[in-house]
Order: sequence, then C-alpha cells, then structure tokens
Amino acid sequence: MTHKQPSLFPEMYQGVATPKPVNVASIPQRSPFRYPGGKTWFVPTFRAWISSIYTKPQVLVEPFAGGGIISLTALFERLVDRVVMVELDEDIAAVWTTVVDGNAKWLAKRILEFDLTKESVIKEISRSDVDVKEKAFQTILKNRTFHGGILAEGSGFLKYGENGKGIRSRWYPGTLARRFNDLAFVAESIEFRQEDGIAVIHEYSKDRNAVFFIDPPYTAGGKKAGKRLYHHCDLDHEKLFAACKTIRGDFLMTYDNAEEVKTMARAHGFQMRLIPMNNTHHATMEELVIGKELSWMDQYPAVHEPKAEYKTKKVPTKRSSGRATARR
Repeated sequence: MTHKQPSLFPEMYQGVATPKPVNVASIPQRSPFRYPGGKTWFVPTFRAWISSIYTKPQVLVEPFAGGGIISLTALFERLVDRVVMVELDEDIAAVWTTVVDGNAKWLAKRILEFDLTKESVIKEISRSDVDVKEKAFQTILKNRTFHGGILAEGSGFLKYGENGKGIRSRWYPGTLARRFNDLAFVAESIEFRQEDGIAVIHEYSKDRNAVFFIDPPYTAGGKKAGKRLYHHCDLDHEKLFAACKTIRGDFLMTYDNAEEVKTMARAHGFQMRLIPMNNTHHATMEELVIGKELSWMDQYPAVHEPKAEYKTKKVPTKRSSGRATARR
C-alpha cells in the first residue's frame, strides 16, 4: 500500500493558476506577539524540515527570534528538547526575559486586570521608572494597540482596527493571558539571549545536535521593510552567510526573494526554494528558503527552485577582410 505524503499546502494546487499559501488560522498560535514579519505561516514547512532530519535535534537556535513562533512550536510539539532564542530589541527582550525568569503568570494576571483605554495605555507606556516585568507589559500593550503591531520608531495607535474598535480590536486579554500561562510550562526549556545573533550562531556552529532557524531582517538588496519594522535592522548579510557556512548541524533560513540574496546563497553553495505566502496586504507572493539540502521540499508542487539569471556579454564580431588565411 502506498501512502501519499500530506501536502504542506492543502487545496493549493488543484487546477488553480496561483498557489494558495498556508491558512494561518489552522496553526496553533503560541506567540503572545502580533509580530510584523512573523512566521506562523511557515510552521508546516518547519515541521516537515525537522521531520526530515535523521536524528532528532536536541537544541534549536533562533538568532533573530522576534515573536518566537518557530521556537515555541518546536518546544510545545516536542520537536527539540530546548531552544536558544536571541533578540537584540530591548522591548521584545523584556518579554522573553520575563517569561524565562518565571514571571509569565504574573504577566498574564497583569493583562487580565488592565482596563484598556487609549488614555490608560498612554499613561502606562509613558512610564520610564519600570522594571523588566513592567517593561514587558508595556511592550505587549504597544504591540497590541499600535498599527501593525510595529514597535519601531514612528509607529502609532490603531485608528480604526477591526469593526471600528480602534485600539481594542487586537486586545484579547483572555487569549493573551492563556498564552503566557502556557509559556510558563516551557519556560525552563528556553534560554534567552539579548545578544548579537551572528555571534550566537558561531557559538553553536560546531554542535552537530543543534539546528538553526534563521529569519533575519529583510534589508538585503535595498529592501526598506526591515528598516521600517525593526529597531535593530542593520545587518551584514554576507557575514551572516559566512557564519551559516560554519554550521556542522543543519539550518533553514528565510529571506525576501531578492537577487542579492540568491547570489550570496549560490556563492556559499546553499540550495534554495521559493514558497508561497501572503503578505500584510493579503497578496500572494513568494519567499525564499535557503539551506544545505532542500530536496525534502520537492514533494510539494507549489515549491520550486528560483531561476538563475545570467547576463551574457555581447562580443563584437570582426568583419571579414575577404582574404584567405594561410595555414602553416
């Protein structure tokens, strides 16, 4: 009896011209963040990748953790024993520090007890004399009431939100509290580092039992999205690729589909595939997946290799003089 491999992308390749990306509503929401550039849609691909690795990895390193959906999925679904989450942003770092310090339940209680109005949020986030726990609460408030969940400079409150609810449209205290209470159960398996992601890659690169999920700010090729969305968007992409070359275990990297990125991937001998996803405007586009060996992705019809673009130099032809050239 032949068993057919279940698709990562149900209903995406049944006679339609444009493949349908993953429905994120079908993915367990583990992260408390409403995070720009979040990877909830990538969870099925991540699961398939981990399953393709012969020996179960012991640790997952996520050097640009952000909302942490991949690390949290790996823990809750017991795909690895522990995770190392790395994030430089001090606001996001405050949240993960609060969780790993054993204060996730405190944060859940704080969320449930808060009476959210525009005035109360402004008063709360204006406080500067706060400890790490209170800073974490401020971060969640901003993430849930600012436009797009963006924490970078220049972001402001939601104006209309869902059904005209304004800043309350993304505030689900019961849901948020439940996620933090759940995080309390896995907190001991999380190591959080507010450090440089590339340095942490080098630290774990020789460990064959470590795997890496790498989702850097998308600033290669002149892309502006990373600069608009994140505090710490400056990244030496070539240095990151060089660090990935030193990894003895395995890694999976996601990037914007930019020619500069594909050139670096080819130069380091990495494989690439393009995978469909929805952007923030609900338009279907393709994102680049990079790794050492990606043949496990070829069973999914919507996934394909990016085409290489080659520029040929036009060589001018010489006009014949009409004279025969004597052979010696």
